[in-house]
Amino acid sequence: MTALTQEEVATHTRTVVQGLEALRNEHNSILSGISSTLSSAHHPPDSNVIAEKAGILQRSLDQIELGLSEAQIMLALASHLQTVEAEKQKLRAQVRRLCQENAWLRDELASTQQKLQASEQHVAQLEEDKKHLEFMSTIKKYDADVQQDSESSMEEKKDKSDDPVVDLFPDDDADDRAGLKRSGDFGSQASLAAMSPTPPSQFAQQVNAGYEIPARLRTLHNLVIQYASQGRYEVAVPLCKQALEDLEKTSGHDHPDVATMLNILALVYRDQNKYKEAANLLNDALAIREKTLGENHPAVAATLNNLAVLYGKRGKYKEAEPLCKRALEIREKVLGRDHPDVAKQLNNLALLCQNQISQEERRGVPKEELLGKYEEVERYYQRALEIYETKLGPDDPNVAKTKNNLASAYLKQGKYKEAEILYKQVLTRAHEREFGAIDGDNKPIWQVAEEREENKNKVKDSAPYGEYGGWHKAAKVDSPTVTTTLKNLGALYRRQGKYEAAETLEDCAIRSRKEPPNFPSPMGSTSSQRSQDDPRHTGIKKIFHAFGFQS
Repeated sequence: MTALTQEEVATHTRTVVQGLEALRNEHNSILSGISSTLSSAHHPPDSNVIAEKAGILQRSLDQIELGLSEAQIMLALASHLQTVEAEKQKLRAQVRRLCQENAWLRDELASTQQKLQASEQHVAQLEEDKKHLEFMSTIKKYDADVQQDSESSMEEKKDKSDDPVVDLFPDDDADDRAGLKRSGDFGSQASLAAMSPTPPSQFAQQVNAGYEIPARLRTLHNLVIQYASQGRYEVAVPLCKQALEDLEKTSGHDHPDVATMLNILALVYRDQNKYKEAANLLNDALAIREKTLGENHPAVAATLNNLAVLYGKRGKYKEAEPLCKRALEIREKVLGRDHPDVAKQLNNLALLCQNQISQEERRGVPKEELLGKYEEVERYYQRALEIYETKLGPDDPNVAKTKNNLASAYLKQGKYKEAEILYKQVLTRAHEREFGAIDGDNKPIWQVAEEREENKNKVKDSAPYGEYGGWHKAAKVDSPTVTTTLKNLGALYRRQGKYEAAETLEDCAIRSRKEPPNFPSPMGSTSSQRSQDDPRHTGIKKIFHAFGFQS
C-alpha cells in the first residue's frame, strides 16, 4: 500500500466526514420515522421488532457521531501539523540566514586580524626606526665630540709647525679606515698616522690565529657584523653578552670559546670608544687563552695585538709596545720569521713606535734622543717590506702600503730624497700594472708632473689633465694606497717649491676621490661595498680580521 501524504490524508478525511454526515442525516430520518410509527400505534403487533431496529439505528448513529468527532480531531491535527511545518520552514530559513551571516562575520574577522597583524608589524618597524634614529642622534653627538677633538688637534699642530710630517700628512680618517679595514689584527685607528697592511689572500688561513671556531660562533659573528654595520650597537652588544652568558653556562668561564666571545665584545666596545670596558675584556680573554691554549699560541698573539691597539688608541704607546713585541715573538716562533703575518705584525709595531716618537716630540724631547727609535722603526718597515716582496711578490698591495709607511718614517727624519724614491716606486708600479711598460709615450704620473713643472714657464696653458694617460683611473685601481701616495708626493713637491707638479698630483688624487671605483662586490652590489667602506660601518668587520675570521 502506497503511503499517503499529509495533504492526501486530510482530503480523504474531509470526504469521509461528508459521508458520515450524510449517513448520520439518513439515520436520523429513519430513526424519526420509526419513532413516529411507534407513537401512532400504541400496541402494534411487531412493536418489539421496531423497537429493536430503533436501538440498532441509535447505536449506529452513536458510532457515526464518534467517527465524525475523530475525523474533526484528525483535521485539526492536520491543520496543526501544517502550521508546525510552516514554522519549521521559517526557522530553517532563519538558520540559513544566520549561517550566512556567521560566515560573513568570520570573513570580516579574518580580514580584521590580518589588518591588525599588519598594523602590529608596522608599529614594530616604526619602533625599530625610532630606536635607530635615536641611536643616530647619539652618533651625531659623538661626531661633534670628534670634530672638537679634531679642532683641538689642529691647534696642537699649529703649535708644532716645525714638524714636517704634520705639515705633509694631515690626519685623514677615511683613508686610514679604508686602508686599515684590510689589515688583519690592527683594526681601525684614526690616531695612527699610517696604514697597517695585511695580505687579503691570507684571511682564509687565519681562522682565529690557529684556533678553530665552532659553527655557532661563526653564525653569531655574522649577526654581530650585520647589526654593527648598521650602527645598531644596542642590538649587537646584548647579542654578544647573551652568547657569552650561554657559553659560560655550558663550557665554563675558562674556555677558548669564551675568550673568543670576550674578544668580539671588546672590539665592539672599542668601536664605541668604551676603552676601559674593552681593556678589561681583552685582559680576561688573554688570561683564558694563555691558560687553555698556552702562552705561545697564535690566538694569544692576536689578543696581545688587539690589546696593544687599544692602548695605542688611548695614546698609551709605551704600554702598547711590549705587548706588540710579544705578539711578534709568538708569531715568529709559530709561523716562522718570513711569514706574511709576521710582516703585518712588524707594520703594527712600527706604527706604534712611530706614534710614540710623535708623542715624545710633542712633549719636547729632542730628536737626537729619538734617533735610535727612528732606526728601529725603519728596521721594522724594511723587514716587513722584504717579507712581502719575497713571499707575496712586488705587485701585492701590501708592498705599496709598507713603502708608504716607510716613506712617512723617512719624512719624519727629514730624509726627503729616500721618501720621494719610495713614492715614485709605488706610482711607477701602479702605472705599469694599469698601462703597461713605461716608454717615451707612456709615462707615470710623477714624471708627467715633473715635466709640467719644468715646462710651466714655456707653455702657459698646459695640456688638459685627461691627456696624460687617464691617470685618475690608475689611482682607483689601488685605492686608497695610490691616492694616499699621490697626496703625499704632492705635499713633498709643494714643500720643495714644485707647485705645478704638486697641483698635478693633487688634482689626480681629487679626481680619484670624486670618481669612486665601480668594482663588483662579492655579492654583486657596489653600493653595498661602498656602505661597508663607510668609516661608521667598518668597525665591526675588524672582529673577523682581528681573529682571522672571514666575513
